[in-house]
Amino acid sequence: MSPDYDRSLPAGIVARVIPIDLRSDTVTRPTAAMREAMARAEVGDDQFGEDPTANRLQERVAALLGHEAALWLPTGTMANQVAFRTLTRPGDEVIIPRRGHPLWFETGAAGANSGIQLTELGDRGRFTADEFLAARKPRGHMLHPPTTVVSVENTHNWAGGVVIDVATGASIAEAARANDVASYLDGARLWNAAVALGVPVAELARPFDVVSVAFSKGLGAPGGSILAGSTAFIAAAVRYRRMAGGAMRQIGIFAAAAEYALDHHVDRLAEDHASARRLADRLVASDAIELDAAAVETNIVVVGLAATAPDAAVVVAAAREAGVLVIALGPRTIRAVTHLDVTREQVDEAAERIVAAAESAVPA
Repeated sequence: MSPDYDRSLPAGIVARVIPIDLRSDTVTRPTAAMREAMARAEVGDDQFGEDPTANRLQERVAALLGHEAALWLPTGTMANQVAFRTLTRPGDEVIIPRRGHPLWFETGAAGANSGIQLTELGDRGRFTADEFLAARKPRGHMLHPPTTVVSVENTHNWAGGVVIDVATGASIAEAARANDVASYLDGARLWNAAVALGVPVAELARPFDVVSVAFSKGLGAPGGSILAGSTAFIAAAVRYRRMAGGAMRQIGIFAAAAEYALDHHVDRLAEDHASARRLADRLVASDAIELDAAAVETNIVVVGLAATAPDAAVVVAAAREAGVLVIALGPRTIRAVTHLDVTREQVDEAAERIVAAAESAVPA
């Protein structure tokens, strides 16, 4: 099966291959309507508090998340790092879910920026309040680093977009508060979690002291994340945003994209979830693939390769050759992510090509 081609070029011009890109939902591009909203954005200098579109977005998202105030940052990684820098002191411990984003996808930033220790807990992206309390290290211990923050990732990237339900998140946040530990919700894909559970996003976010959300993933904006928390926390975080190089100026252009995404792209996340399940249902039919299709909860499909299949690098290369882009999470694991730039028909086509890559490629 041949890849798709760009048929918008004039006759006689060699068309370029357009791959079906399932590497991440971050590869989405602004829609035409979103670009128009960005072009119309009223802007000002955000460092003087004079960008009206950014101010409006921050107030709106703080209310949506059930918090007092919010602060725009360019990336989700910076949001995580500013949150840690504001909530901790060097030598502190932060508990995160196993294979959490701050440890595996942020190039050691927590240690470099904040001098903190990250400790993994639980399995498949989840842990309980009891597990947190058992792992917590008290302040003032003569040997152990004090646990000052517990972080929940919702949805959990590496675990395949699994959702942390309202009760679980709230119980962890309550246990933290009762034990003088701050709670942080890494909610880059929290919109997906809320849609999957059918609950307002505030129900997931309000129990935590601090929460982050992103606009550049399933919502399809070209950039931007938000940190929300108390007024005092946000006032302190402003300093560390500047320290991290995130003090941008006329950010209303990005804020307008985020506003458009909130108005038009949240409810449609259910389509991405349905596409991910459709992809998983086709992949699981292959003997070359190991996958629990029922475990696909949102828009991320983590695929294991059977012993008879080639390793992940070979399958990824073969899929790319066939016009489908996925990534390797490990030697025997690949990941595919559905998003607004991938149609149902393309998902079906991608599934066939991934299966063919897994079944026909020959191990070295």
